[in-house]
Amino acid sequence: MDSSNPSSGAPSRSETPNPANRFTSQNATAEDLLRSQTVGLVQLSDFRKRRAEALEQKEREAHDLALGRLSTPGSGASTPRDGQPTSKPLRKKKKIAKGKVSFGYDDEEEESGTSAVATPRSKSPENDTASKKKLGPNSALGVIPKTMTKSALLREVQQREQLRKEFMAIQEVVKATEIAIPFVFYDGTNIPGGICRVKKGDFIWFFLDKARKVGAELGVGGDKGRREWARVSVDDLMFVRGEIILPHHLDFYYFIVNKVVGFSGLMFSYSSEPTTKPEVTKETPSDLSNYDPLSKPGKKAPVKQIPDEELEGFNDDPTVTKVVDRRWYERNKHIFPASVWEEFDPTKDYTKGIRKDAEGNTFFF
Repeated sequence: MDSSNPSSGAPSRSETPNPANRFTSQNATAEDLLRSQTVGLVQLSDFRKRRAEALEQKEREAHDLALGRLSTPGSGASTPRDGQPTSKPLRKKKKIAKGKVSFGYDDEEEESGTSAVATPRSKSPENDTASKKKLGPNSALGVIPKTMTKSALLREVQQREQLRKEFMAIQEVVKATEIAIPFVFYDGTNIPGGICRVKKGDFIWFFLDKARKVGAELGVGGDKGRREWARVSVDDLMFVRGEIILPHHLDFYYFIVNKVVGFSGLMFSYSSEPTTKPEVTKETPSDLSNYDPLSKPGKKAPVKQIPDEELEGFNDDPTVTKVVDRRWYERNKHIFPASVWEEFDPTKDYTKGIRKDAEGNTFFF
């Protein structure tokens, strides 16, 4: 048996061609490429684009084949004949650049140039740019808060304390401002009571105590009434502003600063701003070297009193403020106008709703 002829049982090192493909063309035409890339219904513009790409690819392959870069599958270059070994393609050696400083820009340009020549359809430049984009930590946060140091926290506490002192000083100045409240004594008829000077920080009961003394001095109700006004207690008197009975424990500053509204507008239309600039006292260490425990405090200079005509509220209607004996109110609260008076409720809006008397009758005025 000839040694040149290998036995049929010996394994063949070369790839055996498929018999089914012996009579078919191994070169895929542009129509085959277009048919493999087009699946299902496709828009006309997309179909034309893919056909142009297939024709361009076939022209490129034909040009490379003419230059000898490619070999046809049927030329036998891939399968050795007569035991001749296949020649391996030569690899180009990379030249090592010496003495050059590179920052990666040239490599990126070369990569972009090669990818532009042969880019598979599965990848697109958008995906490449998205993969190269780097995201910083906590990119969802708009503004990163700065860390507060001990000195910054201490400075913030000092600023808050300074603002608190300024606000307290403004409050003290406003509460110390005097106002004039004209009033009448009411027992079914309006009896002039004059004007009471009070401060915005005084309580309602303080005004009633002053009004009680004025009633005793004026002798409201005759000689017998004078004695009754001298013996009456503040708890037996009522302060009626408009048609609302104000409680004794509230001060005028509460109604002024909150701008409390009654049935006919603001209860007290006085200013809540200080008339003079408040002075914030700074704590200074006292000098104990000149301290004399036996020294007497000096006399205070007399404060100039502002005339009543220049005070807020001097020109108000005196019938709006009524000083009423509670015992008279209990006997006549079913009679107008006492039947429409209401106890003050800070949660109630007096500008809305239907007004009714104590028996539930609706008013039409």
